[in-house]
Amino acid sequence: MFQGETAISIDDKGRLAIPTAFRDLVAGACGNRLVLTYNPYEAGCLWLYPESVWQSVRDQVNALPNAKKVHRNLQLKLVGAATVLEPDNSGRVLLPGSHRNAAGIEKRAVLLGMGSKLELWSEQAHLAQIRHAIVEDDISDVMLDLRI
Repeated sequence: MFQGETAISIDDKGRLAIPTAFRDLVAGACGNRLVLTYNPYEAGCLWLYPESVWQSVRDQVNALPNAKKVHRNLQLKLVGAATVLEPDNSGRVLLPGSHRNAAGIEKRAVLLGMGSKLELWSEQAHLAQIRHAIVEDDISDVMLDLRI
């Protein structure tokens, strides 16, 4: 569904314009509704799900037994922080200040299409991820079968 990398700006009101390459997908496949939440695995990143995809993710996370602290933490970061965003007529969405502050997203950010979701990275966190090389010790057994 979503693919590609776009450098974007956040305006003074905390809005970002969804790139034109994604606008038709958001309007058609998502019913113009995205769900914004934290990336629980990496700092400096927020996730944007189409609402229909989000419902499945939400249900899976909520089904985890909350007797484990790690499950509650995942539920807090994903479900508890989730908020619905609807693009305006100009294709802009308002990012809540709490989400922007927690991810360190200021004026410049990077939007990545990652298949079923979008990732919104602070410019600094994205650069750090891109500059980090995957070394031999990082390669999993599943990665060995890839033909890339």
